[in-house]
Amino acid sequence: MPHLHDEKIKELEEKANQARQLLIEELVEAGSGHTAGPLGMADVFTAFYFHILNHDPKNPEWEERDRLILSNGHICPIRYVLMAMSGYFPVEELKTLRKFGSRLQGHPEREKLPGVETTSGPLGSGLGQSCGIAYGARMDGKKFRTYCFMSDGEHDAGNIWESALFAGKNKLSNLTGLIDRNNIQIDGMTENIMPLEPLKEKYEAFGWHVLEINGHNFEEITDAVEQAKSIYEKPTVIISHNIPGKGISEIEFDYLWHGKPPKPEEGKKFLEELRTLGGKIQSEHQ
Repeated sequence: MPHLHDEKIKELEEKANQARQLLIEELVEAGSGHTAGPLGMADVFTAFYFHILNHDPKNPEWEERDRLILSNGHICPIRYVLMAMSGYFPVEELKTLRKFGSRLQGHPEREKLPGVETTSGPLGSGLGQSCGIAYGARMDGKKFRTYCFMSDGEHDAGNIWESALFAGKNKLSNLTGLIDRNNIQIDGMTENIMPLEPLKEKYEAFGWHVLEINGHNFEEITDAVEQAKSIYEKPTVIISHNIPGKGISEIEFDYLWHGKPPKPEEGKKFLEELRTLGGKIQSEHQ
């Protein structure tokens, strides 16, 4: 992974802002979909698609590519945005989100869209799938890495913890998990619905190396991924502290925006705020 210098940070910040704008346009057009989580994970997805992942959008089945598994498939609108921006398919196709016959469904389907590694929908399944991929890669002597993005709320599902046990027991050092720790789920705040803390200590008890980051700081994101590569005796999980609804001040930390899209007038207002933010990013780096 190349060094993250100031110009690269500026580029990533600008791309993340562009991604949030495309996301709002995509959701308004669809009239359905999730808003808060995708906005909160825009920086992480930008860092991965434009700096971290070893991948080739023109050859999505390249055998040596890193595997990115999205366990919480409902935040796929932001993954679609970053896939389009990095060249997997035309940006214009984002306007087909959730439409009948579209490749861009409300949960990603592996057989429909090249570059999507798994079909996801049932929460809690992605870590088990990632364990299988990482274990198989080790058996075959492959050098690619497997990354599994998970939500915090889906840690209510017991199958995540079964998979965490498996990864720890088998010391899957080629596996890195990343938890979107935004503290919300569809019915409220995670610590009110089903308390997850102490999350770090739980993963450590299951045999994982644990890192905690600010998920909106590109240096922290990339440094954590690099550190995970240096851990040879256990899997690593990155607890990424994210702001749900990031970039839109009136919906940040509002769990009611977990699963609803902006209406057209709301979308216009949100886009104005993001464009203003984009101008600030430009001026800060001049």
